[in-house]
Amino acid sequence: MEKMILIKYGELTTKKSNRNFFIKILCQNIKNTLKEYPIEVEMDRVRMYIKSEEIYFNKIIEKLKCVFGLHGIVVCYKVNTNIEDIQMQVLEILKKNDGNTFKIITKRADKNFEIPSMEFNQLIGSYVLRNTDLKVDVHQPDIPIYIEIRNDGSYLYTNEIKAIGGYPVGIQGKGMLMLSGGIDSPVAGYLALKRGIQIECLYFESPPHTSLEAKNKVLRLAEILDKYAGNIKVHIVPFTKIQESIYKNVPHDYMITIMRRMMYRIALDFAKKRKCKILINGESIGQVASQTLSSISVINQVVDMPVIRPVACLDKLEIISLAKKIGTYETSILPYEDCCTIFVPKHPVIHPELSKCIEYEKLFDFEYLLKECIQNIETITDINMQKYDDLL
Repeated sequence: MEKMILIKYGELTTKKSNRNFFIKILCQNIKNTLKEYPIEVEMDRVRMYIKSEEIYFNKIIEKLKCVFGLHGIVVCYKVNTNIEDIQMQVLEILKKNDGNTFKIITKRADKNFEIPSMEFNQLIGSYVLRNTDLKVDVHQPDIPIYIEIRNDGSYLYTNEIKAIGGYPVGIQGKGMLMLSGGIDSPVAGYLALKRGIQIECLYFESPPHTSLEAKNKVLRLAEILDKYAGNIKVHIVPFTKIQESIYKNVPHDYMITIMRRMMYRIALDFAKKRKCKILINGESIGQVASQTLSSISVINQVVDMPVIRPVACLDKLEIISLAKKIGTYETSILPYEDCCTIFVPKHPVIHPELSKCIEYEKLFDFEYLLKECIQNIETITDINMQKYDDLL
């Protein structure tokens, strides 16, 4: 008898020829996540098995809950596929669990095992009834016993821990997340990770108009996202000169539109340098003036790379709910303004015209400013959440 952690894959089971590639990426992500623990990982097309000392199981499971690509996590016992060993292990499991009722659920993946699943349920169930005071409840049992009969042995377990699903991070390539200190963009980053996109983050700061606390707030958000991704890099864009030039030269109702067009130009250039395939942001349709369909269309004109907006069709309450679920909400609402919330005009245009944007952008030498800005981007590779906690 051997005790281990069994992993059930999520959407990977819908894949055919690419499944092995997906599973290898998932295995590597798990090893990276669990690098501080002594583990052995074995895998096949339908299951993954993690072996370690039992004292580490709880901590390992907590880490696995943040790994995309997993459907379920269980602590299981592996025994030889013979009736006597399975019967004895079922009794051992029942002794360790409180309850008055049970149910046997068999999955016969090894079709060479001659006893059909329903018949095997009855066989093991009858043995339990003869040797315990428990009763059968096929609808809501206190203790469900799952038996997976596979080619290399049988795996027995009770409760399954639901994982977060999705695809393993990295299988889709890399995207550049435009990360602000607000509620929406960290959620957008989380949802992109869930679809298998590795992310790097781009943050625009405008000192002295934005504070060190605002920057550290964003780094703390990136650290929270890093639980789900691993090795996130944050690139800090010095945006002050551009933002001040916009404020001095552009009509105030078009300031936000022009600012976003500048941000997109910087994000596009830097994303290509970092070999990203897409841009990602937290825009939600209609939430603010720069996120109306008209604004999005005009702003998008400056990029030739796909832009995905994972929260585009969610309302604010739905986004807040997700932010609370993933642990970014309390940090996002800290009262430190980023560059998107300073210099905000009273009446920003909600239906900007492309011709006017082009005209207003000629009022200052933005190309020189963009080049200078991109050359001075700072990259942070070692994000330590405790360090930024101390500064907030």
